Amino acid sequence: MCSILGICGINGTKDRAKKQEGLIKSQEQSAKKALSQIKYRGLDAQHILTKEGITFGHCLHAMIGFIPQPLKGKGMLTANCEIYNWKELGEKYGIAAKNDADLLFQLLEKNMPLSEILDEIDGTYAFAYARDGRITLARDILGIKPAWYSLGNGFSFASEKKALAAIGADDVFELNPRKILVYDSKAGRANFINRPFFTTTPEADAPKEKVEEKFEALLASAIQKRIPQQKFGLLFSGGLDSTILAAILKKMGAEFTCYLSVFDHPTLKQPEDIEFAQQAAKALKLRLKIIKTSLQHAENDLKKIVPLIEDTNATKAAIALTFFEACRQAKEDGCRALFSGLGADEICGGYERQRNSADINKECFSSLLKIYERDLYRDDVVGMANGIEMRMPFLDRSLVEYALKIPQDCKIGEHGSKLALRWLAKRLAIPEAIVGRKKRGAQYGSRFQTAVDLSAKKNGFTAVPEYLKNLTKTSNPALGALISTGKDSWYAAWRMAQQNYPIRCMITLESKNPDSFMFHTPAVSLAALQSKASGIPLITIRTEGNKEEELNDLKKAFDKAKRIYKIEGIVSGAIHSTYQRDRIETIADGCSLKIFTPLWHSGQASLVSEIIRLGFRAVLTAIAAEGFDGGWLGRRIDKKAVEELISLHKKFRISIAGEGGEYESLVLDCPLFRKQILLKEVVGSMDGRNTGKLKIVQAKLVKKD
Repeated sequence: MCSILGICGINGTKDRAKKQEGLIKSQEQSAKKALSQIKYRGLDAQHILTKEGITFGHCLHAMIGFIPQPLKGKGMLTANCEIYNWKELGEKYGIAAKNDADLLFQLLEKNMPLSEILDEIDGTYAFAYARDGRITLARDILGIKPAWYSLGNGFSFASEKKALAAIGADDVFELNPRKILVYDSKAGRANFINRPFFTTTPEADAPKEKVEEKFEALLASAIQKRIPQQKFGLLFSGGLDSTILAAILKKMGAEFTCYLSVFDHPTLKQPEDIEFAQQAAKALKLRLKIIKTSLQHAENDLKKIVPLIEDTNATKAAIALTFFEACRQAKEDGCRALFSGLGADEICGGYERQRNSADINKECFSSLLKIYERDLYRDDVVGMANGIEMRMPFLDRSLVEYALKIPQDCKIGEHGSKLALRWLAKRLAIPEAIVGRKKRGAQYGSRFQTAVDLSAKKNGFTAVPEYLKNLTKTSNPALGALISTGKDSWYAAWRMAQQNYPIRCMITLESKNPDSFMFHTPAVSLAALQSKASGIPLITIRTEGNKEEELNDLKKAFDKAKRIYKIEGIVSGAIHSTYQRDRIETIADGCSLKIFTPLWHSGQASLVSEIIRLGFRAVLTAIAAEGFDGGWLGRRIDKKAVEELISLHKKFRISIAGEGGEYESLVLDCPLFRKQILLKEVVGSMDGRNTGKLKIVQAKLVKKD
């Protein structure tokens, strides 16, 4: 891994008439400053080059030969790439390339269509190529290699957000892996080209044994091609995923060390990862290093990690702490790369939310859409801060493409989840205790989540997010909250706000169709009052509500929110409706917005009870299910109401949270509100034995109780 950087049209002065020579000098100074922020990404060489008024920078972490960048010819390239088939492509196209970056450069110099080049490449990458005043910025389809950009003052890009922040770049965004950015430096205009993602159809039509064989072969190939010439190791927990990687690497005759880091505290039991890791190491004859970290050591490292990953999400910080300790030891041992089991849960159905789904592959697809925001940037910067390149065979393109089409009974069954991996583990003679081990998040098996909790308490903070926010000046991605005016959408927004995600705006769709498949309609006009109550600006888009066509209006709303409030992501209150969740995610991803669904597959009874406990005040505005009557209209959702909803669920199988349209709600007060809504006049009307709506004639804001 390396660092890439580019600047075009930023002179850092108020003098817009400054000569080209001065502009270039200023760009190069800015490039030098930006690279200094992320120089740890490549200590082998650092270079800055300007061509046609465009300045590129590069820090080299040499894995294949020593070829400093940027590369220059007809065009100019800065690349952070691992292309595993570069020699084969060199033979195919008659290119005598010195390494993978050189091969990429020469393919681009041939003026081949970019889509053809990216289809040919087997590997991971983030690169920028400039030629004839056009700069093309692209990254691999899952986002394993990072890329950030700004169009606030000219155009700039870098491997890490902090590099652009250091030179005062405005409105810095992470490049969506499903987009290619093309910047015309002469016109000062950017274009985005869409890239096709994976699909889940058609499902693989083969007997279970054949599926197992192909999956194993693809995984073995993914591992083999990633084995570097330099010394390397494996992030190890004694879990199913990392043990399978260790067993296959051992079978291939590779020399490597397994690294496990844990939180060690005298008042706590030994972290469970130690027992499983030692058992696996003994059975497979692995070289295992266990790094034990004290509370003080963990606390000191958190002060480095939180600014490093540029995120104050508690889970991300705890996982980063786990990896940071292992990477540091691997660096001391002379390793240049570490294998990671990340991606196994995403492609094989290892999460609880996947096990509860009627369509496992769709859940896997959804997880992969979000992985670049949730995991990949964190792991990349943690590794590179220690001079370590992360290698993730479970995210190999061919393996992912196949795994997303594996029949459901090869992933989830009565004997558990990730069945394809458990079958493989048995064939590799992995101990039964590990084959059957349930998923345990890295932050829990290592106890580093406890270390974060104790550090917060020790420093006088009652909430971990507040403690982590105190460790950095950076902020989490700014979000737009998709608000229906109901309890779930507001609770989802509150959950994200509690994790330090700024809620920049509300987004509400007013549908003319009362039977819209996508959007809540009762009392939706009160979103304006909720906006005043919360102080969060509102974007309202009206839609005819025609099925599927209404998604175009959702896109308009997202685009408007991004343009006006510079949001980076969308939060929605979806719980179980895949119809809504899938469409929201598709539109959001197409708008280059990150996706957050914090309530997805939550237990409905516990979720509604938690909403009440936190002080949310909501009333029912519509009913449409067996067991309801007119007495429910305008009724507050309180403890007694939840008990009755649970009874109705048992009797009629209604959704306790009302997500199936059984009822709609209106939030009158919540922790995000500065004032509360008072309903002064309402009229309830029934249009059937179990269906009815509440008409709100008059409402106003009043002081909170």
